[in-house]
Amino acid sequence: MLARLGATDFAVIRDALQVSDPTLSKHLKQLAQIGYIRLQKGLTLGGRTKTWVEMTVAGSTVFEGHVAFLREVTKG
Repeated sequence: MLARLGATDFAVIRDALQVSDPTLSKHLKQLAQIGYIRLQKGLTLGGRTKTWVEMTVAGSTVFEGHVAFLREVTKG
């Protein structure tokens, strides 16, 4: 999702994956700690906090490598 969309709202990811806020938050924090994603918080016009998730260069590199590996394995 992030590879295609770029920076994505936390709620969009949560709804697409059909997981709870705490579950998604836990996994995103782990990915951020190892440098695969960047989390950015900001305020909406209504004053609510909104979290954006963006893949880093390191995250993109690892993701592309994983996809290439899966394609190679499934070639048969």
